[in-house]
Amino acid sequence: MSAPLIVSIPHRLGREEAVRRLKTGLTRAASSVPVLTVDEERWEQDRMIFRIRALGQAASGHIDVADDHVRLEVTLPWLLQRFAEVAHAAIKQRGNLLLTKKD
Repeated sequence: MSAPLIVSIPHRLGREEAVRRLKTGLTRAASSVPVLTVDEERWEQDRMIFRIRALGQAASGHIDVADDHVRLEVTLPWLLQRFAEVAHAAIKQRGNLLLTKKD
């Protein structure tokens, strides 16, 4: 099994506002990436558990929301491991936009 991809994104929103923004963020982000679909998205308190599909490959992970940061951890199948660096940069960029832009 490969090591998970972990992305930590700082924010100044507080936990409740970050959760509110993230509740619409994953589906909206997936709609802007044609090769990405969200198979599952469920919340358990301040943790979102998700399953996504890209290029025919499934990946699963979770997002933990804290008062001052969001931590995403996703386990990528071997085929998508080749895109881990690109995925890390894209997640960080989109996460920063979602958690810093004025709503």
